[in-house]
Amino acid sequence: MGRLVILMAVLGVLAAPAALADKPAAKHDQNAAQECRAQLKSMGAKDFRSLWGNLGQCVALTAQQNQENVESAEEQCRAARAKDAAAFKDKYHNFGRCVSQTAKAMAQEQQQKTLNAAQACKAERAKDADQFRTTYGKGKRNAFANCVAAKKKSG
Repeated sequence: MGRLVILMAVLGVLAAPAALADKPAAKHDQNAAQECRAQLKSMGAKDFRSLWGNLGQCVALTAQQNQENVESAEEQCRAARAKDAAAFKDKYHNFGRCVSQTAKAMAQEQQQKTLNAAQACKAERAKDADQFRTTYGKGKRNAFANCVAAKKKSG
């Protein structure tokens, strides 16, 4: 009986970090899903599918980008804290807040770039669909996705 209690306690201790580790990923997935639904609403179903394929693909890639944003934000916050700890504490109060605010700002900027690029591509396609396909098709089948990618890079 004593061994069973010890085993259960050890398993509980080992399971706690794993459960906590899953929470940030779930948060990135939730934010990514919100971002993707906003893109779907803004672009329309046809253009959204042209860009992402489906909602699941958008969420997966956006969640991955959001995780990369967190990692980049951690580096930026470490550097800011090392540069001037007092100013860092006054502005953010703690490291987690810095990371959260910085990563959120990065995600918002990426979202806005995507939406702006999609809007510009829609307008360009509406002007001259044949020229649009010639310019962005380039032997590939998805001119709209190619256009958005090009405009995000240049803008």
